[in-house]
Amino acid sequence: MKNPIEEKSFAFAVRSVKLYRHLTEAKKEYVISKQFLRSGTSIGANVSEESKADFVAKMHIALKEANETEYWLRLLYASEYLSEAEFQSMERDVNELISIIVSICKTAQANK
Repeated sequence: MKNPIEEKSFAFAVRSVKLYRHLTEAKKEYVISKQFLRSGTSIGANVSEESKADFVAKMHIALKEANETEYWLRLLYASEYLSEAEFQSMERDVNELISIIVSICKTAQANK
């Protein structure tokens, strides 16, 4: 069984793909949504990295991608591509990922 951060980041990546599809098909928005898709799916790709040697570096990259994803979400909401409900739901999830990854980074640094 995968660990919770891998499961949560994968579930967020799936939601990101679905939101991207909605934005491109229903809203005809292609530029910002593509940036969002890249960063939103990159979180899980970095979290699931198997190499122990690169673990801390990959967690920091995952954190950078999560912060970037939160930025794109705010921009999509401010430019009225997302409803308040869509924004709040996705923002809650990405902020949960940010909190978990920050905790992992702090613990990993302390254990070095």
